[in-house]
Amino acid sequence: MRVDLFDFELPGELIARRPVVPRDSARLLVVGDEFRDRHFFDLPDLLIPGDVLVLNDTRVIPGRLAGVRDAQRGTAKVEVTLLRELASRERGSEWIALARPVKRLRVGDSLRFGDALSADVVRLAAGGTVCLSFALPRTEMLAVLDAHGQMPIPPYLGRRADARDTKDYQTVFARELGAVAAPTASLHMTCDLMSRLEGRGIDLTYVTLHVGAGTFRPVVAEDSDDHEMEAEWGEVPTATASLINRRKSEGARVVALGTTSLRLLESAARDDGGVEACAGDTDLFITPGYRFKTVDALVTNFHLPRSTLFMLVSAFAGRERMLDAYRHAMGAGYRFYSFGDACLLTRAAGEERAA
Repeated sequence: MRVDLFDFELPGELIARRPVVPRDSARLLVVGDEFRDRHFFDLPDLLIPGDVLVLNDTRVIPGRLAGVRDAQRGTAKVEVTLLRELASRERGSEWIALARPVKRLRVGDSLRFGDALSADVVRLAAGGTVCLSFALPRTEMLAVLDAHGQMPIPPYLGRRADARDTKDYQTVFARELGAVAAPTASLHMTCDLMSRLEGRGIDLTYVTLHVGAGTFRPVVAEDSDDHEMEAEWGEVPTATASLINRRKSEGARVVALGTTSLRLLESAARDDGGVEACAGDTDLFITPGYRFKTVDALVTNFHLPRSTLFMLVSAFAGRERMLDAYRHAMGAGYRFYSFGDACLLTRAAGEERAA
């Protein structure tokens, strides 16, 4: 499908640099037959008692590290962002990391990140990534990262993460460490709002999808068929699958909080609309023409032009409908991207054909 069909102009002043306070005071655009301007704290009144709201409980690793290369050819400053653990051993662990500038690194180089952490370069990989071997096993490694690492906030913010980001860029229900980016629609959730949703008769249940850097990477190909999605690890627990299948059989809706929850649910979907409990990688790439099986409604933020995520919401709610919704949002001053506002979408009645 032509990628330029998903392009639009976005004024830079609409890109959110910080989240609103409190979190649930973010605006929420309800996209239906008409557009309704609401707030995220209105979500309990916008959903239907009996709905199943599926949340992604991944936790962002504070895995951005500033360090120094030690080598015979001299020292040099480097920065790495840990992307994914490859192996954990009793006396160490290996991680794939994005390195900048990668041209300063060679296999065998040693990197020091302060006094608490060091690593050796095992190999160079594609896309500016490297494989690093740390002397610490996973548990100790994560403890050091909590103390010394920085949150990998989006690069478009143009600043280094600070103490506020440690809280702002993590959901209130995050528990399973492994993401390099937050499931941003969930950043609007508060404990009080979750209690109100449950009091309204909305079932809250959890999946885990460790969001990778590829989810937010721009599509540079001219045709979506030429874009390759990076795999991300996810899990649909047995209890979640059982709840969804039972409620689906009773006629209830499944509402995904965020595109990450949606992609994982659709990866695990059965033809009858239920889901299978599963754990493993998914590289599902959803574009218009995809036939959704499980998810009936979606809560999501406003996404980049020409991105896989804008293609996904176009597939879900209709491309023209979403372009109109984004035009309305821009005219009304909605805030975009990770720290921005959100929208509530229902599934388009018909399927859009690929262009």
